[in-house]
This record gives sequence, C-alpha cells and structure tokens, in this order.
Amino acid sequence: MAKKKAFALRINEEMLKAIEKWAADEFRSTNGQIEWMLMQYLKKENRAPKDSKKNPKI
Repeated sequence: MAKKKAFALRINEEMLKAIEKWAADEFRSTNGQIEWMLMQYLKKENRAPKDSKKNPKI
C-alpha cells in the first residue's frame, strides 16, 4: 500500500455528517470513506494512480 500523507480538510458540517453516516452504513471509518469516494471518482475520470488500476472496484 502507498504511504499516506496527512493533511487538514475543511468541510461543512452537513456534508461531514452525511459522509459519517454513509461510512457507518458501509462499516468504514470516515477517513476510509472519504478515501474510497475520492478513488471512485479518480477511476471514473481515468485519473487514478497507476497502482490502483490493477484492482478496479467501481
């Protein structure tokens, strides 16, 4: 797995609550859900890192 880099994310409260609920529904952490959402969009737009294209899960 690639090395992860920490950074601050500013997000409005309503959006965060929606992501937290979705994450709980999927048995993921909020951070894991955000990573999953971002990767899905990167794959959809054919902009995913090369390593992630080996195991597409769209």
